[in-house]
Amino acid sequence: MMNWGSDANNPKFKRRRERLVDTLAEKGINDPRVLDAFNTVPRHVFVDTALQDRAYKDTALPIGKEQTISQPYTVARQTELLEVKPGEKVLEIGTGSGYQAAILCELGAEVYTIERHKELYEQARTTLRELGYSVYTKLGDGTLGWSAYAPYDAIVVTAGAPVVPEDLVEQLNINGRLVVPVGDNKRQEMVRIIKIREDEYEEEHFSDFKFVPLIGKKGWSR
Repeated sequence: MMNWGSDANNPKFKRRRERLVDTLAEKGINDPRVLDAFNTVPRHVFVDTALQDRAYKDTALPIGKEQTISQPYTVARQTELLEVKPGEKVLEIGTGSGYQAAILCELGAEVYTIERHKELYEQARTTLRELGYSVYTKLGDGTLGWSAYAPYDAIVVTAGAPVVPEDLVEQLNINGRLVVPVGDNKRQEMVRIIKIREDEYEEEHFSDFKFVPLIGKKGWSR
């Protein structure tokens, strides 16, 4: 599946990935498939060369355009809550660096992802392609979802929303899961929506997190 350059397979980074996985397990991530994905995807390839030595710390890092590659624990927690099964269709709102999309690919998902910043969109597409991941990408307003390919088995939002975007809920399949951080611009609570029937949903709330704001028609204004 992978077509990595030599730097992606650097033994130094492999050891650091293993230590990161140990850290995630210690913090409560216990899905072995999620941990395996984190042990496989080379996070350092998704950040600027100057930041690569910090790539396997459990911390968010800047990627430009006032955006970040999320803290690994945050990515792992969202991914675990999605409960992705191989072959499922997953929509990601906020491609960013492309790291979350790569993790979803490792779980066997068919991944669709939307990014509003053209520069990040193009960089992520290039990185994912170079790593051998096949991902459907779109430049646009993620708060509206991607109705052309709906419904989705799972949707993950990688930025903080003021409310749960209704378009995303509508684009869920039956038994589909939406994981989205909801709150103000300082702190959000992770919310999981499960679509039981066409007009019936189950809503669960989890720990607080800190995300960049979700900008768009159904999110925060610019």
